Amino acid sequence: MLTIPGLCWLCQMPLTCAHWGLCSCCVKALPVPPPCCPRCGLPATHTKSPCGRCLQKPPEWDALLFVTDYGPPLSQLIQRFKFNATVALAPALARLMLLRVLQAKRFSQLPKPDCIVSVPLYSRRAWRRGFNQSDLLARQLSHWLQCDYMPRGLLRIRAAQVQHQLNARMRRNNLKGAFRVDFPVAGRHIIIVDDVVTTGSTVAEIARMLKKQGAATIQVWCLCRTL
Repeated sequence: MLTIPGLCWLCQMPLTCAHWGLCSCCVKALPVPPPCCPRCGLPATHTKSPCGRCLQKPPEWDALLFVTDYGPPLSQLIQRFKFNATVALAPALARLMLLRVLQAKRFSQLPKPDCIVSVPLYSRRAWRRGFNQSDLLARQLSHWLQCDYMPRGLLRIRAAQVQHQLNARMRRNNLKGAFRVDFPVAGRHIIIVDDVVTTGSTVAEIARMLKKQGAATIQVWCLCRTL
């Protein structure tokens, strides 16, 4: 919990709305990412059409939205959230994602989501951590957007090595057969929520499974995209 209720997590100044967690000045001061491809989320010349990488080899998902690159100060908050069990940060971080989604809807034709799923943790890892950070973010977003959330829609059925210790090729191989889909998918517009997307291997494997079962569109929403 906050040391003193109603203070900004970054600058420690009093908040007009305590439940926001971050003041408007700190939100505006977050690093602005460079122009990025709306499909893969990586730097590109145009922001309204897929980049050359996506034209040659499109990712499994249809759109990717993120707040900023993985760097201070947001990376520090994410580390506190995940590794120091500061779960009180969840509403503030989810609100940053919500603001980014609302901004994107003003400038693009994103389909209205039918349901939200979060990237699952393997049961033993979730037990050790005590929570799933992506689940906490997804619950907040589904409440604010009045959208169905499937907390058990995706299951991680196989343990694997920690992803950040692997290169891109090893990450892809590490995730084969690691997930199972346990909810009706066909014809639905689905959002996958994660905290950080690095190479995209995890969300790509989940999106591939969802598309295979007939999902209409898949968007990935995250706090940070490693650029």
